[in-house]
Amino acid sequence: MGKKISWGLCLLAVCILAVPFAGFGQEKAPAQSPKAAAPAAPAAPSAPAAQEPIPDPKAVLSKSCEFLKSQSQFSFKAEIANDRVYRDGKKLQFGQEVTASFKRPDRLRLDGSGDLEAKLLMFDGKSLTLYDKFKNHYGVIEAAGDIDAALEKAFKDHGLKVGLAELGGVRLCDRAGKNVDHALYVGLHQVRGVPCHHLAFDRKDIHYQVWIEAGDKPVMRKMVITQKKLPSSPQWTAYFSDWNFSPVYADNFFTFSPPPGAQKIKFLPVKSSDTPAPKKAKPKKKGDKS
Repeated sequence: MGKKISWGLCLLAVCILAVPFAGFGQEKAPAQSPKAAAPAAPAAPSAPAAQEPIPDPKAVLSKSCEFLKSQSQFSFKAEIANDRVYRDGKKLQFGQEVTASFKRPDRLRLDGSGDLEAKLLMFDGKSLTLYDKFKNHYGVIEAAGDIDAALEKAFKDHGLKVGLAELGGVRLCDRAGKNVDHALYVGLHQVRGVPCHHLAFDRKDIHYQVWIEAGDKPVMRKMVITQKKLPSSPQWTAYFSDWNFSPVYADNFFTFSPPPGAQKIKFLPVKSSDTPAPKKAKPKKKGDKS
């Protein structure tokens, strides 16, 4: 159960040139006697076209986060493609589909099935449960509080990190904007027919791109995360769809009921060796000034 669930520029230019041919397909008019040409009136100076300011990528992302934070409940679907690196740096891509449901402040449910894994994550305000559908076993973490508190405890105590679940918390932008070295507004591009603000952010460990719908509901439509420091820089890609901000949930929708024959197992705690030891101060050499 220590296995983590990860959360995971093509420019197309088309130029069309229309060249008019005034006499093509027409008869020529008869020649007329030449006349003195009237002096041409001076052309009025054309006003320079006003350029719209380039949006601030951090402000666009913040607007999306604030919009999600204002929703008491919502759901969406995510179509995920995840790279796995194998021999000689070659990459294979595997798929997964996830349905995510949230009810603030303390309810979440992620139901995912894919090529390599099929898991269900649920939080009912008191405990966080992860169920492996393939192996038919599950583990429970006692974690009272809101969604953010439960996810933080699961990561701190057991190394469990579920990125898509963070979309239901209120600290999403704090995490997304942390340690960003460079931010770029790429342009207004489409994701499956939906106009979106294309943003790119760079950190020391990862580079991630986000496509946020342009309009009254600035929701995420696509995300690409590139692991810069891992061999062959594998990517995690997600397409978001079916956003619903007025879902109807049954009373037991966020409560886990073990399927027949399911085995309960324990989450492994994070080993002390996994936590880097604090650096010790080097002893001063003789003659060094304090």
